[in-house]
Parts: sequence; C-alpha cells; structure tokens
Amino acid sequence: MFYLTVLLTIIVCLLSIVCVFKQFLRPSNFPPGPKWLPIVGNSPIVKHLSILHGGFHNALMYLSQKYKTQILGLKLGKDLFVVVFSKDLIRQVFTQEEFQARPDSYFIRLRTMGIRRGITMTDGDLWQEQRNFAVRHLRSLGFGKSHMESLIVEELRELLMTLGEGGDCVALHSQLAPCVLNVLWALTAGSRFNADDPQLVGLLQLMADRSKAFDMAGGVLSQLPCLALLAPEWSGYNLICSLNNQMKGLLEKTIQEHRKSLDINKNRDFIDAFLKEIDVSNGSPTTFTEEQLVMVCLDFFIAGSQTTSNTLSFALLNMILHQDIQERVYQEIREVLGTRKLPTLEDKQRLPYVEAVLMESQRFLHVVPVAGPRRVLSQTTLDQYTIPKDATVLLCLYSMHHDEKMWDQPMKFLPDRFLGENNKVLTDDLCQFGIGKRRCLGEALARNFCFLFFTGILRNFHLGVPTGMEPPSLNPIPGIVLSPRPYSIHITPR
Repeated sequence: MFYLTVLLTIIVCLLSIVCVFKQFLRPSNFPPGPKWLPIVGNSPIVKHLSILHGGFHNALMYLSQKYKTQILGLKLGKDLFVVVFSKDLIRQVFTQEEFQARPDSYFIRLRTMGIRRGITMTDGDLWQEQRNFAVRHLRSLGFGKSHMESLIVEELRELLMTLGEGGDCVALHSQLAPCVLNVLWALTAGSRFNADDPQLVGLLQLMADRSKAFDMAGGVLSQLPCLALLAPEWSGYNLICSLNNQMKGLLEKTIQEHRKSLDINKNRDFIDAFLKEIDVSNGSPTTFTEEQLVMVCLDFFIAGSQTTSNTLSFALLNMILHQDIQERVYQEIREVLGTRKLPTLEDKQRLPYVEAVLMESQRFLHVVPVAGPRRVLSQTTLDQYTIPKDATVLLCLYSMHHDEKMWDQPMKFLPDRFLGENNKVLTDDLCQFGIGKRRCLGEALARNFCFLFFTGILRNFHLGVPTGMEPPSLNPIPGIVLSPRPYSIHITPR
C-alpha cells in the first residue's frame, strides 16, 4: 500500500510538471512574441507596457516592433491571442469566413448578463437572424434616411441654442454624448431623455467608465475570472454589473410600457417591431425573446454612444489646435450654406474639405484603436503562420492608420491627403467601421451625426483656447474606446 501511494504521488507530480511545462510551449508555427508564464501568460508584461506606453494599442505596437512582426502571438491568461497590424492582413481577417466568430469568454458572457445574447458579441445562426432583423427594421424606421436626419438636426438645434446661452467658455465634450444617446433612444424606444435626467447622466458615466476600465481583450477580468471574487472593484466586475443592472432596469421598464400600448398595425420604433416578432413565435422555440431584446438594445447603446461622441469631440479638438484648418472649414461651410444656420445631409457632397477633415481626424485619432475580437473557427494560416482553432484575433487599426508605408507624414494632421483632383474626396481607406459581414451596424448614424454636428457647430461658432488656459492635449485616455482628456472651449458666435 505504501509503495502504491508513493507511485501515485510520483505520477501525479510528473503529470503536474508536464502540465506546467506545456503551458510554457508555443503552438507549432505560432506567430512570434514574448515568452509567457504559466496561468497568467503574457498578461503581466502587456499590462505593464500598456501603463508605460499609454494604452493597450501602444503596448501591442511596441511588441510588434520588438519582435519585428506584423502578426504578434500572445497568451493572455489561458487564451491564445493573435494581433494583426498591416492593412492587407487586417482586411483578410475582416473578410475571411474562418475569422467571423466571436470569443466565448467570461468577459463576453458577463457583458451579456451571463448568456450569449445580442448581436455584437454573438455568432452563428443567432447572430445571422438577429442582425438581419435589426438591419431590416432599422431601415424601415428611417435609419440612414430623412427620419434619422431630422432626429439628429433636432438635437443639433437644441445644442446650438444651449451653447448660445451658456457663456463663452464651455465643456462641449460632455454635451455631445447625450445627443447621440437621444438619437439612438428615439429610434429604439420612440422618445428622448431630458438633458438633466439623472438616469441619463448615470448611464453615460457608467459607459464612459466601462470604456476606460477594459481593453479589447477584456482586461484582467477576462484573463483571470477569479478576480471577480477576489478583487471585484479593481477588476471592473462591479462596474459591469452596475451598468448591466441599470440598463436592464431601464430597458425592461420601457419594454413593458411598449407592451401595454402595442398597436399591431403600427411600428413606432425598434422595440415595437421586436415585440411583434416575439408574438409571432406564439411560444415556439425562437431567438426572439424579451431577454434578447434587452441585449440588442444594450448593444446599440454601447457600440454607438461613446464611439460617435468621442469621434466628434476629437475632430473639434483638432480644430482648436489647427486654427488655419478651422478657418478653411468655416469658409467652405459659409460658401455652401450661405445664411442658413443648420446643414443638411444634401450639403455633404458640396463640402469636400469638411469630409476630408473628418476623415483625417478619424485616421489621426481613431477612437477604436484595436478592433475585434474575432474567434478562429478552424485552424488556418495567416501569412506564413498557423493560427489555432479558437484563438482570438485582434486588429490594430491604430498601427495601420499610422503606417509610414501608407501615409505621408502620418503623425501630422493633414486633411488634404484625402482630397484628389478638383477637390474630389478620395476613397476612405481607414476600415474604421470594419468591412465584410460584421461591418458596423451604426455606420450611417455615426457618419451622419458627425457630419451634421461638426458642420453645424463650426457654421455657428469659432472655437478657441480659453484665455489663460493651456491648449488641450491630444494624448487620449486609453481603454476599449479612446477618450479625449477633459478640455474647455472658448466659443465665439459667427
């Protein structure tokens, strides 16, 4: 019995040693990158580099340069990650079938309240059916058409009125996110928030905190789920739970109000259309449930509000720092709009320099520096490397947008790079909304909102640095979404 116990102990020890040793090994022909540790993988070094270099995307670019590779291989926690940097490889991942799935990690499930729901982070039949339904019904409700334009212009009109009455020094950035959310809420739920609604203020703050607390890999919470119990505040677990609970409460209340007043002959908004689809199933197995509706609505808000308002805020910040470009923008707007104070989407074709400035701003400081994540459906090859099944692929758009092989003087703000002969706007080659099957659902809203607000604000006000203050910083606050650091604007009516 004694010898048997000793033998079993030796076997267990040997197996443990083998398991630990295997955690050090890189898969065959895996992309180059730093050596990793058992359990935590490369998480400590990536976290350290993110702090040292000012963001997850900068840490990834540092490692790409250190290992002289356009495809970086990492292990974060127990999961294999592949990061892609060059334009051609990024486009390949965006479009090839084997890269179209989403990870099924702890962070992803926590984001969707424990079960894979919604559109953004699902795949397969659920994603296909829900995305097609959303595209079809958002279009029928005027998404990308005149109805959406009227909603945006109404928010713009109210903002311009507020700016005109609010003094000459304003914190404009904080006023943009509520405008975006109101347009989204109007299309989704048929109403808008009041500017001083405490629930709106709370939700926007939670979404802003969320975007800063995590990176596209889910941060330490995804890599080490045990931290949800050991360090719930530090890991961001409490933050996500708070956002989930507040959004769920708001959406469930709104859904029940819609249910009580539902008219089978009329769709007031997206929630109406979805509730009718639930009723069609009549109890049969379906992906259309009220729980799924809550998550689809949450997807709309998470994906749309912070990205769009931050994109616009960075564009306005660049106008403060480049007064000559701001003046050229104003002259073009004034020439086209004349005495009109509000732009329309029809003006876009006649404002090529405005379009070029917005495109350059998104290249220069794209708010989603790392896109993804994508789960590999089957073992495949990318360039000359083998990418294992279920590995997570991230796309470093920031690197592509600052690639010296693609852009002349990429660290300079030069809108004219997007203008060709006869002031014709050149093809947008930025991939900021993705390409392929998973192209961003909110692209039309984001582009139209930024154009109308940017044009409307600069038509009516000159933007400058307040007297006695330093110029605002272009160094962003890192996170899933890059955010501008708080800044004030001196505004002068035109």
